[in-house]
This record gives sequence, C-alpha cells and structure tokens, in this order.
Amino acid sequence: MAIYHNEVKMITRGEGRSACAASAYISCSAIYNDYDGIQHDYTRKSGLVWEQVFLPSMAPAAWQDRETLWNAVEAAEKEKDNRLGREHVVALPIELDKQGWIALLTDYIQTQFVAEGMCVDAAIHDPDGHNPHAHIITTVRPLNEDGSWQYKTEKEYLCVRDGEEKGFTAAEFKEAKNEGWEKQYPYKVGKKKVYMTPSAAEAQGYERANKYPKSTKFGRQNPITAKWNSEEQLLQWREAWAETVNRHLEQSGYDERIDHRSFADQGKDEQPTIHEGVAARIVEKKGGISERCEINRQIRADNKLLRELKALVAKLAESARDAVTVLARKLETIRANLIGSFYALRYNGNRRSEAQKYLDQAVPLYDRYIALHEAIKTNKADLRRLQKEKDALPVVSIRKRRDLTSQIEEKEAEIAKLQKRKKAVMQKCGKTDHAGMQEVQQQIAMAKAAIQHVDDRQTAIQDAISKSKRSFLDLLKNPEEYDLDVLEQERLAVRNETETLMRSEIEDKTNVPIQEKLYADSLKDAEKSLTMQTRPQSKEQQEKENKQKKNDWFR
Repeated sequence: MAIYHNEVKMITRGEGRSACAASAYISCSAIYNDYDGIQHDYTRKSGLVWEQVFLPSMAPAAWQDRETLWNAVEAAEKEKDNRLGREHVVALPIELDKQGWIALLTDYIQTQFVAEGMCVDAAIHDPDGHNPHAHIITTVRPLNEDGSWQYKTEKEYLCVRDGEEKGFTAAEFKEAKNEGWEKQYPYKVGKKKVYMTPSAAEAQGYERANKYPKSTKFGRQNPITAKWNSEEQLLQWREAWAETVNRHLEQSGYDERIDHRSFADQGKDEQPTIHEGVAARIVEKKGGISERCEINRQIRADNKLLRELKALVAKLAESARDAVTVLARKLETIRANLIGSFYALRYNGNRRSEAQKYLDQAVPLYDRYIALHEAIKTNKADLRRLQKEKDALPVVSIRKRRDLTSQIEEKEAEIAKLQKRKKAVMQKCGKTDHAGMQEVQQQIAMAKAAIQHVDDRQTAIQDAISKSKRSFLDLLKNPEEYDLDVLEQERLAVRNETETLMRSEIEDKTNVPIQEKLYADSLKDAEKSLTMQTRPQSKEQQEKENKQKKNDWFR
C-alpha cells in the first residue's frame, strides 16, 4: 500500500558533498565537477527508472544538460561551506505504474518548484522492484529574469542618524546618504576601537582603524531564499506531496491515501517506524540483522501490543457490567497484558544497557582517534611548511638549514609518535584503517538511535500500563454488584490460560525463548501494581466489607 515518506536534506560543501556528485548519483551518469576537478561516475549504478531536468522560463537553455546546470551552481558558490542544493527523497505509491509515477512527479515538480523559479533535477529509482522512490534536487539560489543568479544574502551596513541606528544595503545607502545617514567605522580611542561616524571622529581628531564599516553579522537575506529556507515552506511542500499523491491515486481509481501529518497530529498513540535505507536491507537480504530493521520490528511489535491494549480497554469499558465469568476473563487478560508490558519494559531496558555499555567503551576511543587524526593532519601541514621553507633557502644558509632540518626531524618524530598512538586506538576498536573507524562512528550512531528508540517506547508502554490499570479499576468500580469470592475463583480458573497465551506472545514478539528470571520479575511488577489482599470468607460479613473492597484489592 502507499506510504508517506518525504525526506528533505541540504547538499552542502560543509558536509563534503557536491551538487555534481548528487546529480550524477541520482541520474546514474558521469559528471565532471569543474570546482574541485573530480569526475563523479555512477554509470554502473543500477535501478534507474527515469530521469529529467526541469527549468523555469528564465533559465538558460544550456542548463537542460545537468552537467552544465550543476557546474553553473558550483561556480556561483564561492565559500567552502556553501549550500549547493536541496534534495527531496519521496516514496512513490506502488499502486501506480511508471507512467503514473512520471505524471505524479511532473505535476509536483512543476507546481511546487519550477513555478517558484527553481531548476530541478529529478530521477526515479527502484533497485529491487519493491522500493520505488524519487530523488528531487532543486537549486537554492533564485534567478533573475535574464538568467543570472541572484544574491542569497546582501551586506547590510549599520548606519546612524540623530542617535538612531538602522541597516541599509549598498543600493539603499545611496538614497539614505542624502537623508543624513552615515556609515560607522572603527576608530582608535586610546587602546580601544570604537565605531562612530566620520563626522564625529574628525571633530575629535580620531584616527580610523580600518576601512571596513560596521555591518550586521549575516547580512540581509534574499526574501525568496528566506521563504525557501523557512519551516513554513517545508511544511507546505510536505503537505503538497500528500495532496498530489492522493489526487493521482484517486484519478487512477485507488482508495488508498497517505497523510503527511505525524502520528501525534493524527491523534495516534503509535510510534512511527524509522527509515531503514538500502544498506540495512542489503544486510537483511544477506541473512544478517540490521539494527535499523530490528528497531522497526520492535516498533511494529510495540504498536501491535499498544493497539491490542487500546482495543481491549475500549471493549472492557463497554462491558463493565458483564457476567462474573466474562468479567474475570477480562480482568485476567489485562493482568496478563500488564505482565507483557512490564516484560517489554525490562527487556528494552536490558537492550538499552547493552547499547549504553558499548557507547561507554566506543565513544571515548573514537573521540581519542579523532583528536589524534586531527593532530596528525596539523603536524603534517607544519612539516610541509618547514620543508618548503628549507627548500627555498640558499645552500649557503647553513645554520638556518640546520635549524630547519632539526625542526623537521622533531616534527617527523612527533608524527610517528601520534601515528603509533592512533594505530593503538584503532586496534582497541578492532579496526585497522580510517574506513574501519568510520564503521565505529556508524555503530555509535546506531547505538544512540537504539537508546533513543527505547526511551521513546518506554514512555508509550508506561502510558499503556497506566491505561490498563485504570481499565482494571473501572471494571471493579461497583464491587457490590457481584460476589467477590466467585469472581476470585473465576479469575484463578483462567489465569493459567491467559498467562500461557502471554508467554507465547512475548516469544513471538522477541523471537527468542522467554527469559524466566525476567518474566518472574515482570509478574511481580504486575502483581505489585494490582495487589489483591485475601478477603474474609464469612458470608455474613460480605455485605459490610463489599463497600470497602475496592481499596482492599488495590493499592
């Protein structure tokens, strides 16, 4: 069935990514990046279903070639941490065929991105025939009507007039200057630098420290760029994707629908699954166990338990005045479910402890590795500088060359020492190279994700326990309406059956034999939450004691 997935992420140089590489990947093509001189070749990648470049009317026609387009983007961005593009990864409904996917994507891209002036590079992937999805890469810098790039941010000068400070761009300042506004420059006032206007500084005879006027820290953002980067725009894109998919499903005669809202906004208590990714599926396909897939299996099991508990609570609320035998079975079913919930709490807690134990060991080692890695890089840079300085000296500078040679030898010794320490850290991690340590980084991230998942699920299970206890109490809110001796006997009669079913359900959910010690502790937890005290057996005292029985049964 159709599912909702719309992941949005930035393509930035600061994260080591490039727009050319991203485009080559989604289009399974080869693109040369003029900015860094790297050829990105993904022609051997499989799974490409369709690809196309979409351009607004003002974009140059030559940009229909994606290599030309993204090299133009790379050329427009000068900084090492610039944002180059925005990538949307969306899940396609399996109900539609290839032509349906293309029509759906074209509709969404034209209305949401191209109409706003963005250039778009899109592709459909379905590597295994069961996971159709699309990659949509958009430009993040607006275009002028002549096809040239607009600015993302513009320098904003903080000017002063009559004690009031206000920001102006360079174009705005041309008019503001005629209205009496002045730029502020740094002037030397004693040992300090103070920003003031040239007229005020000249009157006091201060010397200007430099030629750079006072300005805002980040400048003034292009309003179009600000809109594209806003959280409101992101939410609108997510909602528009759901609406577009649902419209195309309806036009194709399908009843399935998707919803962009979170489970919480939809009023659902269930926990959403996490994105598994192709790497996790490959691990599972080869017979291994992926941490992300395992988390999703646990989420589905927890959600199933939560749905069952909610359904049971609703059913019990409707039948609170049922016959004693029916009531006894319902009470014991809740009790068994409580045992299962407490078992889930303890079982998840053990998993969390294992993940935390790994983090306690791995994180310090990985942090030490990163520190050594950076130290080696710094020392190598110093070594290259010293060697270059030595090579530039004339042969006759014997003393200087001897000093530099000594420094080079010391630096080489320091690098060797650091590399030895780095190797020792990698050996402690069971790795031999940088790629292996990147695996450690990924394992640390997965362990943290597992801990976060357990923490989130523990709260949901605690809520389910609270609801079950309230339902249990609601069923017994009028103890005078039935014989408590008979009810207790009926409960004991079905207790073994309900516990046996719960034990079987626990093993089905965890896929491992039940841990008896853990189960025994969980049973104690359930009994403690619903403690029953022995009621006197005298029939003569029943009427009097029934009025207080509710408090005697639970605490």
